[in-house]
Amino acid sequence: MICKVGIIGSGTMGSGIAQVAATAGCLVKVFDTNLEALDRSKQALEKILSRLVEKGRIDDTEKRRIQQNILYVDDLKDLKDADLTIEAIIENLEIKKKVFSELEGYVSENTIIASNTSSLSIASIASSLQKPERCIGIHFFNPAPLMRLVEVIPAVQTSQEVTNQVVHIIKDWKKVVAIAKDTPGFIVNRVARPYYGESLRILEEGIADVSAIDESLKSLGGFRMGPFELMDFIGNDVNYTVTETVFKAFYYDPRYKPAFTQKRLAEAGFLGRKSRKGYYNYDENGKTSSQNINTVVTSSLPAGKAGEVGKKLSRKEISQYIFDRVLVMLINEAADALFWNIASAEDIDNAMTKGVNYPKGLLSWADEKGMDWCVDKLDHLYDEYREDRYRCSPLLRKMKREEKKFFN
Repeated sequence: MICKVGIIGSGTMGSGIAQVAATAGCLVKVFDTNLEALDRSKQALEKILSRLVEKGRIDDTEKRRIQQNILYVDDLKDLKDADLTIEAIIENLEIKKKVFSELEGYVSENTIIASNTSSLSIASIASSLQKPERCIGIHFFNPAPLMRLVEVIPAVQTSQEVTNQVVHIIKDWKKVVAIAKDTPGFIVNRVARPYYGESLRILEEGIADVSAIDESLKSLGGFRMGPFELMDFIGNDVNYTVTETVFKAFYYDPRYKPAFTQKRLAEAGFLGRKSRKGYYNYDENGKTSSQNINTVVTSSLPAGKAGEVGKKLSRKEISQYIFDRVLVMLINEAADALFWNIASAEDIDNAMTKGVNYPKGLLSWADEKGMDWCVDKLDHLYDEYREDRYRCSPLLRKMKREEKKFFN
């Protein structure tokens, strides 16, 4: 039974995972070499738990129990008695491998060693261990205490016993598990790429501005945040790095090609909310209105040939065009993930609704729209651009031909 948990990294994600494990009754040690970071983590937990007490979600006794379940340590050796360790540090493969190799020298031979990486190869990380069969990916979403989904990613080296143990403990922590194949981006960070990439493409073509694209996805699709709002929330540097990582890892497949607009914003330091300037401008309280668009983003964009779309359609028609185009690209990516056995249909839909709060599962959305609609929209885009970016998943074509749905 897993009851002692070590967390490597006391940043937002590491601290959030520690809170989840401690709330579930595990004894947790949070490790960081930075004493100030450890203190910030402890103070942040106090603030979060106090707020929960004020809202009546927990009482003072529960607050003390959770806090007493967490120790903060600055020596990796202090994790030697852990049954499970979860690394949540910088997305740098070599740094992760170095930490894992050192950690293995301290923990028992039965300790599970996991990474919270969002896009790096678990197999590569596992290769740094003498016992790679104990390594697995456990990917939480931010904020970890609130987001219900956890992706579990076995590497080719991971034993079935370790996978079973991890699935069991994550479910005990009251999370929804989606098991994903060890491929770039796993489920969510792969399937979600078009939400950002196609929206950026529409922006760069001059079809609509930042605010109009965001509004289309929110009003017609029911998404809680538009793609540009979300990129600013995540951080343009972080989002661009994930996109670039997935693009390279898929051997430069044009479907995942990053956008120069986001690259330039990241280079300029226009990172979004954390820098108060991104696709929107922000004050200390966040974006105040849709009029707060960063004019640098749109004023420097060329009005390309595809920008003619915006001149031929009404505002309502443009909004529908934007939504349809982004949605069908998302559906295509989800269908392709299923085609390549990245995860089950149920796990793919669960991942998108519970991992990133999509209003519907994308495969369920495809069933609702119909396979004819999906294939025809994609073929129209391919005919328009003649780019492999818009190739239709073979699975969608097959299902259209056989008149099938993803779910009965």
